[in-house]
Amino acid sequence: MIATPHITHAEAQPAAVIRLAIARSEIQSVMGPAIDDVLAAVQAQGLSPAGPVFAHHYAITAETFDFDVGVPVSGPFTPAGRVKAGEQPGGRVARTVFHGNYSGLHGAWGEFKGWLEAEGHATAPDLWEVYASGPESDPDPASWRTELNKPLLG
Repeated sequence: MIATPHITHAEAQPAAVIRLAIARSEIQSVMGPAIDDVLAAVQAQGLSPAGPVFAHHYAITAETFDFDVGVPVSGPFTPAGRVKAGEQPGGRVARTVFHGNYSGLHGAWGEFKGWLEAEGHATAPDLWEVYASGPESDPDPASWRTELNKPLLG
């Protein structure tokens, strides 16, 4: 389900983001419009995305997601409406890549967390996903790639 996880260092990047605290059931109706708003705000300032869209989750419960959805930017971003200047996180992380439909992400994270525990890695409470390729690049979910990142402690 996931590629072999590895430990790496991710560089933090300036980003344009929208912070969302939503019911899990709202993700499919909220995420797309938020991405559209971020990309429109970036373009309106004459900037370009400097990487794929990401979601940085601060807290995940059985009922809710609390996260930033954003895109790294090619230059300084000035807040515009609900889109704020932020950051795609960086630091020492465990990373893997999930291939497939977004509906499989929950299982991919479960597999990844199992690997982290088996390897004895202490992790921070947050995580982030980078949507390296998805429906915007190919309608076939088998070609979609989502990078899973879990910050490590110590």
